[in-house]
Amino acid sequence: MMSEGFLASGEIDRAGGVDDGELLDAYSRAVVSVAERVGPAVVGIAAGSRRPGRSAGAIGAGSGVIFTPDGYIVTNSHVVNAATDLEVTLTDGSTLGATLAGSDPATDLAVIRADGSGLPTARFGESGSLRVGQLVVAIGNPFGFQSTVSAGVVSAIGRSLRSATGQLIENIIQSDVALNPGNSGGPLVDTRARVVGINTAIIRAAQGISFSIPVDTAQRIVSELLARGRVRRAYLGIVGQTRPIDRPMARRHAPSASQAVEIVSVEPRGPAAVAGVREGDLVVALNDRAVRTVDDMHRMLVGWPFGDSLKIGVIRGDRRFDVAVVPVEAP
Repeated sequence: MMSEGFLASGEIDRAGGVDDGELLDAYSRAVVSVAERVGPAVVGIAAGSRRPGRSAGAIGAGSGVIFTPDGYIVTNSHVVNAATDLEVTLTDGSTLGATLAGSDPATDLAVIRADGSGLPTARFGESGSLRVGQLVVAIGNPFGFQSTVSAGVVSAIGRSLRSATGQLIENIIQSDVALNPGNSGGPLVDTRARVVGINTAIIRAAQGISFSIPVDTAQRIVSELLARGRVRRAYLGIVGQTRPIDRPMARRHAPSASQAVEIVSVEPRGPAAVAGVREGDLVVALNDRAVRTVDDMHRMLVGWPFGDSLKIGVIRGDRRFDVAVVPVEAP
């Protein structure tokens, strides 16, 4: 006779749920299905650097995910940065040579192409529909350990992470999926076996915190890398720093502002210099949108069409005025 409070395997409880065993089975089935469907498309990447008169030496390793049958692979920029020799390892243990198709350190994304055809591929999903608490699976191929799988949940969305270039990567996915450095560049996958992120970083001092670049961002960057080998960005030719502005100045010129971007350097003959921007100017707006920090300016410049005039709100001395600058492609 069963004591009260315990359920036989699979028995529905009074609240209409199922027991822990059934839930665990459902969880396991989801993870196993994802690993079986996406795992073959995940590769290990070995990056080497060849010096004149010497054999190639290893400088990095990570993972990547194949997204076309003819061998195009998305990974992290920091995995393949400065590499002259690339080799990918498939889940069956076979290896293929590879070449760099394009890299974007500002988003820590890169595309390489393996020397193969008819390769297994993974399907891209959408990261915009992710929800906190949603089950996700990270798959890597680190250091020759094929199809290393870890599962967890989305802990937060909309995070920001600073890249190696100092720019912010927006809408980062935070999860509690266990990662190690060899998982960098591998996919974060939902339970429908769709890639929703590219794993990029862990916090070594904390357990259970890892970050992934959203696949919506990755698809946009990958398209540009395939077309041009690089990502085109608008360029003003200025260097700025965030600084507070005093209350009297704010009341006169920018009532809601407590900070602005001070121009500390202007590139000679650059777009800003041509428009009349000077060192010491305070930028408080771009196209009538308030600017508080350098990161605000970076966000607003993403996707700005080259050749289209951009209105910069400037405080200089006791005056507040607008300057029309025409951004060009960043060198």
